[in-house]
Amino acid sequence: MGLYDAYLAVRHRFHDGDPPNHVAIVITERDLLADGAFETLVSTLRWAFEYGAERVTVSVSVLDSAVVPSLIREFRGLDAPRPMSIRSPADTDPADAPIRVNVGLGGKAEFAAAVRDLASDVDDGTIAPDGIDEAAIAERLVFPAEPDLVIKTGAERLSDFAIWQSVYAELYFTDVNWRDMRKRDYLRAVLDFQDRQRRFGR
Repeated sequence: MGLYDAYLAVRHRFHDGDPPNHVAIVITERDLLADGAFETLVSTLRWAFEYGAERVTVSVSVLDSAVVPSLIREFRGLDAPRPMSIRSPADTDPADAPIRVNVGLGGKAEFAAAVRDLASDVDDGTIAPDGIDEAAIAERLVFPAEPDLVIKTGAERLSDFAIWQSVYAELYFTDVNWRDMRKRDYLRAVLDFQDRQRRFGR
């Protein structure tokens, strides 16, 4: 660890603010094409758990659905620091591992599927219309957990990420490209989170 990284780690350790419990990382298929991109991902996952996270969601936005199977194979071959659940657009079972990977399932599509599921349940009498609340929607999402901190590298847009779950999340955008992500960049995101006073929509 370099001197500056050590300085940031000490700031984090003695900070009064709590670190994020659930970190979401938003990247694109293009980010993963760069040399060393998956090695960077494994390092970032290790940093997340090292600096206080209990859960990490990785969301990969995909323009060409043909690349989804190959990306999933790459993820399955990772030496991840914790158990991992991987979901594609075709999957409907909720992801429940400490590391949750979304490959190509956009937030709009995920939300629309939950609404269709609710409509079906109303139609067959499983739930009454006035019984639909936030919990009823959340439990039908593939990625139901709400992140505390969302990190997006390279550009200030979320690429259709978790439109329901991230509504109260703290957003951190960095112009550092994914291939150049370092421990210091991750620690800056965590410290920025710790410096904020969360309002949860208030």
